[in-house]
Amino acid sequence: MNLALLFPALMCGVFCYLGAIESCCLFGMSWGYYVMGRPLVAGLLCGLVFGDITQGVLCGVAVQAVFIANLSTGGATNSEITYASYGGIGLAMATTKDPAIAVTLSVLIGQTLGLIFYNTRMALYSFFNNGASRAAENNDDRGITLWHIVYPQICTFFIRAVPVFLIVFFGQGVVDALLNSVPEIVTHIISVLGGVLPALGIGMLMNIVIKDKMQLIFFLAGFVLLSFAGLSMVAIVFIAALVAYLVFLSSGKSAAEPEAQTVADADAHAVYEDDDLF
Repeated sequence: MNLALLFPALMCGVFCYLGAIESCCLFGMSWGYYVMGRPLVAGLLCGLVFGDITQGVLCGVAVQAVFIANLSTGGATNSEITYASYGGIGLAMATTKDPAIAVTLSVLIGQTLGLIFYNTRMALYSFFNNGASRAAENNDDRGITLWHIVYPQICTFFIRAVPVFLIVFFGQGVVDALLNSVPEIVTHIISVLGGVLPALGIGMLMNIVIKDKMQLIFFLAGFVLLSFAGLSMVAIVFIAALVAYLVFLSSGKSAAEPEAQTVADADAHAVYEDDDLF
C-alpha cells in the first residue's frame, strides 16, 4: 500500500464531489459542474496534487477533447463527466501519466462506474424529495432543511468522493499489473485508440456546431494556420474573433437591407388623406 498516494487520492475524491452539479459548496452549476467538473480543470488540479502540472494539464486537454460534445438530455447522459475527469485523470496520474491512457481510463470509468453511481444518486434523491414534500406539508422547517440540503449533500459526498478515492488509491496496482502483464502490442493499441478518441470528440462537436457546409472553410483555414503557418493558438483565436465579427457585420447588413427596402416601398405606395401635410 502506497501511503504517498493517500493525499492525492483523497483530494481527487473531494474534487469530484465539488464538481458535482448538485454540490452546494461551489454554487452548483456555476463554479462546480461547469468549472470544477470540466476535465481541463480536473487535469490542472490533479497535476497540482500529484506534483506534475504539465502532465496533468496534458491529460486534461486530451480528456476534455473527448467529452467536449458530451450532452445531458433530460437527465440522461452517456457518460458521467466528473467521475471520468477525476477518476480517469487521477488514476492515470498515479500510474503512467500518459494522456492516451488517461483518455482510455476516463471513458471506461465514466461509462461504467460513473453511470452506475449517477443513476443510484437519482434513485436516492427521489426518496429525499418525498421526505422534503412530507416536511413541507407539515410546515417542518428543520425537516425541509435536512431532506432537501443536508441528507442529499452527505449522499453526494459518499457516492462521489469515496468511489473516486478508492479508484485512484487502489487502482494503481491494478493498472500497473495490467500494463506490465499484457503484451506490448496491446498497450500500443490502447494508446492509439486513446489518441483517436479526442478526434472523435472534436468531430461530434463540429457536427453540433456547424450548420452549413460552407462553415467548414473556417475550420480548414484555422487548421492550415496552425499546422502550416505555425501560428499559436492564441493568435488564431484573435484572428477567428476578427473574422467572426466581420461575418456578423456583413450578415447583419444584408439582413437589414431587404427590411429597409420593404419599408421604403411601403412609404412610396402609401396613400395619405392630406398630401399637403407630407
